Amino acid sequence: MVMIVGVIVLIVVNIIALSFSSRRYSSHYGPGGIGISLIAPFQKIVTRSIGFAKDIWNHYFFLVIAAQQNDIYKKTLSKAREKNNHYKELELSSIRLRNLLNFQKTMSKQVLAAEVIGKDPSPWFKTVIIDKGSNDGVENGMAVVIPEGIAGQVMDSSPRYSKVLLIIDQHSAVDALAQKNRARGIIKGWADGQCFFKYVLRKHDVTVGDRVVSSGLDGVFPKGLAVGRVASVVRPSSGIFQEVTVTPYVDFEKLEEVFVVLSSKKS
Repeated sequence: MVMIVGVIVLIVVNIIALSFSSRRYSSHYGPGGIGISLIAPFQKIVTRSIGFAKDIWNHYFFLVIAAQQNDIYKKTLSKAREKNNHYKELELSSIRLRNLLNFQKTMSKQVLAAEVIGKDPSPWFKTVIIDKGSNDGVENGMAVVIPEGIAGQVMDSSPRYSKVLLIIDQHSAVDALAQKNRARGIIKGWADGQCFFKYVLRKHDVTVGDRVVSSGLDGVFPKGLAVGRVASVVRPSSGIFQEVTVTPYVDFEKLEEVFVVLSSKKS
């Protein structure tokens, strides 16, 4: 603002001086005489000042327009990223649903698809909430599975929702067997997301990497469903059982959709 006022003052003074000089020296020196010599340097300063102010003004407007365009570009890019993330989620969801559909075709029992909508924040219990309940035919004790393997079983149900006890919970139990040599035992949850394969007799040759599946003898889980792979084996020098640790096939941190086996209710 100060610069603009200064430029205006210079222009006014220049006009007044030029007019005065023109009247004073025109009769004695003719056009372009002493008046021009006196005024020209002053006009030069004024012209440069005006040009400088004009450049600053134009540059300011250029910056304002550039900033506005930059905001528009940012918003456009943000919307494009949001759409891309949405399409990516749809693609991943479609892949999961296709896997579930293919798995459903292999099941001999009636199953109900459900979505995981919540997880128990407590460190003492490993449970999830699904969006299907007694109104959909879900009852306590029913098995919950996914294509990768056994996830858990329904422990509580309401008309619209159900709570599922995961097999990694310490209160869970699955009657299982080692697929290679048919050694039987009970899968029990462990604190760090692993499972114990308890009550496996020492005489059975269970090795790391062996596949463990459900035996079907507990009346909850259909026979032959995947549970996990043997992660470690310890054979004590005494006792009749060996200590077997199993890593579940299910990634419980990424559990999103499941199947409830409706016709395998515990009697």
